[in-house]
Amino acid sequence: MVVGDVTTGTEVLVIGAGPGGYVAAIRAAQNGLDTTLVDRDGYGGTCLNYGCIPSKALISATDVAHDARNATEMGVHADPVIHTDEMQEWKDGVVDQLTGGVEKLCKANGVNLMQGEATFVDDSTARIAHGGEGQGSESIDFEHAIVATGSRPIQVPGFEFEHDPIWSSRDALEVEEPPEKLLVVGAGYIGMELSTVFAKLGVDVTVVEMLDGIMPGYEDDVTRPVKKRADELGIEFNFGEAASDWEETEGGVVVTTEDEDGAEYTYDADKMLVAVGRQPISESLDPEAAGVEVDENGFIQTDDQARTNVDNIYAVGDVAGEPMLAHKASKEGIVAAEVIAGEPAALDQQAIPAAVFTDPEIATVGMTEAEAEEAGFEPKIGQFPFRASGRALSTGESEGFVRLVAEQEAGFILGAQIVGPEASELIAECALAIEMGATLEDVASTVHTHPTLAEAVMEAAENANDEAIHTLNR
Repeated sequence: MVVGDVTTGTEVLVIGAGPGGYVAAIRAAQNGLDTTLVDRDGYGGTCLNYGCIPSKALISATDVAHDARNATEMGVHADPVIHTDEMQEWKDGVVDQLTGGVEKLCKANGVNLMQGEATFVDDSTARIAHGGEGQGSESIDFEHAIVATGSRPIQVPGFEFEHDPIWSSRDALEVEEPPEKLLVVGAGYIGMELSTVFAKLGVDVTVVEMLDGIMPGYEDDVTRPVKKRADELGIEFNFGEAASDWEETEGGVVVTTEDEDGAEYTYDADKMLVAVGRQPISESLDPEAAGVEVDENGFIQTDDQARTNVDNIYAVGDVAGEPMLAHKASKEGIVAAEVIAGEPAALDQQAIPAAVFTDPEIATVGMTEAEAEEAGFEPKIGQFPFRASGRALSTGESEGFVRLVAEQEAGFILGAQIVGPEASELIAECALAIEMGATLEDVASTVHTHPTLAEAVMEAAENANDEAIHTLNR
């Protein structure tokens, strides 16, 4: 203890106010537990402040401009003028409304809010360092702790974000004046989403990626429509290259890349966005002081109740490992809080959907065909193209498809892959089908509203059973 240090107590200490932490805190308080939520930054975490919400706001805004500019075949002729400073103001307003809402919800549910950075002293005490000169620190004794410290962008050695020409994804989302030329390192989901935003703002975008395609981990036919659209937007791709060096110039930056044979290439740009993934934030917490085990990548290992190797300490969200998804974090937060409250809660990781807000969108849940085969199933596949969807054609967005993966004998749905308009919304029906143990017949026999994009899910189920009406059966 330091001189003047104040010690308080709480039943549940939640560290981090992102979508895992604030949800856990609210649920714990709803269960009658004295709950304290500590965060060093802003309520809502990276997702609401610097990630999911601001990026989707900018994606929506640039989509409006792009769609208006490219709707001549619908008889709409427009040349919109984009004021990016006003776009940023609107985006910030969305963020402020949501983060303010999180704070109000926490208070309304009786959660004690505390600003500061938490560090474990042992497995029942944490020290909270308050920001600002003269703010000092205090100690909190806890019965249970939930770690929800999230993640941050990975920094490539030599390309640290403190250098002005080099952006993190957070920097890119705060730009009021877009550069003329942008070099993006990384063609994963963050790189592709932001590349598309800037291309639609009129920026000359070049992407370098050390692998041989975009968004590794997704099947080729799923990413193909996204790559095609990016090409149409004028985004230039250079695969098989890794950034190796850079030099600041009077006009911006010159970046050197290298392929596996040692050949070097140079690219000049005004700014450089490094988007090569994210890593957990755990070291500042000093988990070892509480006896919490951390793997070589900084992730905290947990069981199906979000519990770490220390019985009274839990971890949720990005810091607890893949998949790094906000909705997965929220579910883990609920489970951790309910387990602490004595409820029989546990995680079911089988049906966690994922979405990428590229153009067109990608969304997946459950198993692919290859994964189903590897798991010992004989997969049955149904697919429906959006070019055969009346609703998709009437919106001018008909790239992509819905694919359902089921097991052969009874037709239980194992997974789904969707690429196309509103994929992030459509995947919810597929996730529910997996969660409920629905079959292809269940989905096919459910009457879907016409004309809607959701009909494509029904048609894919019919296609798997050789009963599709609006596409040829496989």
